[in-house]
Amino acid sequence: MTAPKPVVYTHGHQESVLRSHRSRTVENSAGYLRDRLEPGRSVLDIGCGPGTITADLAELVGPGGRVVAADASAEVLDAAAAYVAGRGLSNVVFEVADVHRLPYADGEFDVVHAHQVLQHVADPVGALRELRRVVAEDGVVAVRDVDYATMAWYPQTPGLDRWLELYRRIARRNGGEPDAGRRLLSWARAAGFTDVTATSSTWTYATPGQRAWWGGMWADRITDSAIARTAVAEGYADEAELARIAAGWREWAAADDGWFAMVHGEVLARR
Repeated sequence: MTAPKPVVYTHGHQESVLRSHRSRTVENSAGYLRDRLEPGRSVLDIGCGPGTITADLAELVGPGGRVVAADASAEVLDAAAAYVAGRGLSNVVFEVADVHRLPYADGEFDVVHAHQVLQHVADPVGALRELRRVVAEDGVVAVRDVDYATMAWYPQTPGLDRWLELYRRIARRNGGEPDAGRRLLSWARAAGFTDVTATSSTWTYATPGQRAWWGGMWADRITDSAIARTAVAEGYADEAELARIAAGWREWAAADDGWFAMVHGEVLARR
């Protein structure tokens, strides 16, 4: 059998990236799953990142439940473990794992959760098959991914137009699909799920504080992250252009009428 291509995480794990990831919670990133998180449940949180969603999952399933937080990066898991411990939670274990070849038994988990993972995977259908394998017969696989083509903003800023074009090019060069959100239902059916509920939700940034945070984060990320390094190494952009894109983000963030929104696709899939 041909080995799956390794996952290339387009963003990297620099502070500018984790700044965004640390803002994620069950409320703002997994609301579609909330009703399935009952006390005593076992949960696999694959691609857990810095652990903010993980901690919420652990609280919701209670001390009688358990959460396995898995990620491809041991360094990220160390930070996640520290965060979860700081929340006073003891029902989480942290393990390095590959979404294509999970080291878990068939049907081991009541809930399998993956947030912003499949967009970075060269074989998302294969990854979903593996998530399907480790979920219980009466359990649920919950997947949420953004769709970059749905991103919209005002005022129109040339730097942001170029940013989106550049990001989508880099993501596809890395083997991912930046417009994953619209494809989740199709991927889930191709993976063998027959009972799939597809929904969507948005993130919106429109207040001064939200604009300053979102625009400042992307201004930093486009000049100091794996995205920036790939753009320069592949000849897609030079450092001067990346600096102009960063300036475009700051210009947008400073606009009194600035608005930015994006759609995320979601699926709850049962075996």
